[in-house]
Amino acid sequence: MASSLNENQVACFLNSASQAAKTVLDTVKEDGFIHVFSHLDADGVAAAGIIGKALFRLDARFRIRITQWIEQDIVGEILSDKPQLVIFTDLGSGYVDLLNQKLGDFKIAILDHHQIVGKESDNFVHVNPHLYGIDGARDVSGAGVAYFVAHAVDKVNIDLAPIAVVGALGDMQDKYDQRMLGGLNGKILEDAKSSGLLTVEKDLIFFGRETRPIHKTLASTTSPFIPGISGEEDSSLAFLASLGIKPREGDKWRALRDLSEEEKKRLCSALADHLLSKGLRYEVSNLIGHVYVLNREEPWTPLRDAREFAVLLNATGRMDKSGLGIAVCMGDRGQGLEGANKVLEDYRRTINKYLGWVMEKPERVKEFENIYVVSGENFIDDKIIGAISSILSGSLPNPEKPLIAYSSVEGEDIAKISARTSDTVTSRGLNLGEIMQVAAERFLGKGGGHNVAAGAQVPMEDIDDFIKTVNELVGRKLKGEGIGS
Repeated sequence: MASSLNENQVACFLNSASQAAKTVLDTVKEDGFIHVFSHLDADGVAAAGIIGKALFRLDARFRIRITQWIEQDIVGEILSDKPQLVIFTDLGSGYVDLLNQKLGDFKIAILDHHQIVGKESDNFVHVNPHLYGIDGARDVSGAGVAYFVAHAVDKVNIDLAPIAVVGALGDMQDKYDQRMLGGLNGKILEDAKSSGLLTVEKDLIFFGRETRPIHKTLASTTSPFIPGISGEEDSSLAFLASLGIKPREGDKWRALRDLSEEEKKRLCSALADHLLSKGLRYEVSNLIGHVYVLNREEPWTPLRDAREFAVLLNATGRMDKSGLGIAVCMGDRGQGLEGANKVLEDYRRTINKYLGWVMEKPERVKEFENIYVVSGENFIDDKIIGAISSILSGSLPNPEKPLIAYSSVEGEDIAKISARTSDTVTSRGLNLGEIMQVAAERFLGKGGGHNVAAGAQVPMEDIDDFIKTVNELVGRKLKGEGIGS
């Protein structure tokens, strides 16, 4: 599927990026202090790294802070520090009214791709694809928006294009044919490829192609889910043995990247036959896809494959170690990378623990008329509930129903909610960002995001009523009815 963007849309978007770049350059010229706030997921950490590197190259005075949302303490920090420019990357567009009300006198640049809520003041520079009819859920990520601004600041920042690709993949924007990036992300890819920094290949698309032993890669895959192999390392080893594919060479385990083309074809053919025998015809199409290789990164490391790089960044953000992720994006391949790799291991253990806890009792995934609900209670960390909902949403009994997962924010009477659905459902008119916003505002909370992935926060005491409201709104929307505001 080719990008459907027209030249006028792209030109208008790039012009807004140039305006933001001018704002940055003017502030630096006057030796102004710049405070950057970014979201804590992989895309947000990548966006912060891109802007951080661009500012570092300008010898600017700046500080970066990663946050889950914009709340009173962020507002208070800005009012107290009085920076000459505030930059929000991968967040901000859903908080326009709040920023206008509380920080209307500050110079603010919003570099975001989420759906816009409210109308900003004249002091705001707003770079957002939605302003130009471009889909922020699939055509450009927060890191991509940050990249276009960084590139407009100085063309030397073209070397940050691979980080923007990582951000887009972390935001699961590979929604074009065979897991390809398209839209404005396609322009970023061209920059990365023309600079010799990135290669796009067609390959088996399992996670861990650079770093994991083949049998572990097969056993850990959930997209596609392979019955009898996913989650079962012994069965995975037996499957490889039946194909005459050796899992190790000498004392070294082989990764997917080590297989010959002939071995890959044999493996792909056998997996397709296995999936077809289980009646999973659709899953066969998920075996092969576009793989994004970062040429300057060391082979067999998590940074070589852009999807693995994204998981590393997500881990640092979700585990409160985002500084390590930003450092890696800005080029640290020493202590920063070493620390990030340790965080990644902790993150994987934490994710497995939480998934095991959810699966332990069937009642922890409740089915409502129009949605599934997972209650993380006090057990699942609110910073990781988004990752859990993304993983679980791919294995629901009825993929036509969105998943709503929530957990309580430690030390506060607030529920953090994460909602996920599929492109199939959004094609029927469902917009989770809109539903989260409308439902949350009924309980004096805050919500928004994308059509396929969104979030909200509401008082914990209202969570049951919030869930009932979401269930009702989803039902109404799928029947083609309006949902009000």
